[in-house]
Amino acid sequence: MKITIIAVGKIKEKFYRDAIDEYAKRLSKYCKFEIIEVADEKTPDKCSETEEQLILSKEAEKILKHVRQDMYVYALAIKGKKLDSVAFANEINQLGLTGKSSVAFIIGGSLGLHDSVLNRADRHLSFSDMTFPHQLMRVILSEQIYRCFRIIANEPYHK
Repeated sequence: MKITIIAVGKIKEKFYRDAIDEYAKRLSKYCKFEIIEVADEKTPDKCSETEEQLILSKEAEKILKHVRQDMYVYALAIKGKKLDSVAFANEINQLGLTGKSSVAFIIGGSLGLHDSVLNRADRHLSFSDMTFPHQLMRVILSEQIYRCFRIIANEPYHK
């Protein structure tokens, strides 16, 4: 299975990069794992709703260039479905069993995701009602994907 995270913005903090690199290394045993970063648009202070939509639209264009037709796409969204780790693992496993070999997770920037990205997604996934920095969300998502493959393989992993 190929797992791709498509995320808006670059990771600047070394400790986030180190954590993501560690999970990428661990995941190499289970799947092909890739992170694609697309440039974020600068958001001026006190920007209007129209400006926000324009920014989201530009980011969406960059995101959707990396989404292939054969990908099963999860958009991370606060209003998405919440799953526990076992349910998430079962869902990913079921995708593999039904021939979906390419899965993408999309993480938006500070304004979230444009409707065009949400509409392309096969599933909206939420990790919490709280908002997390997109850099930290990449670490959390990478860890949950790793945990998912450990569960699928019936390998121990701390609870």
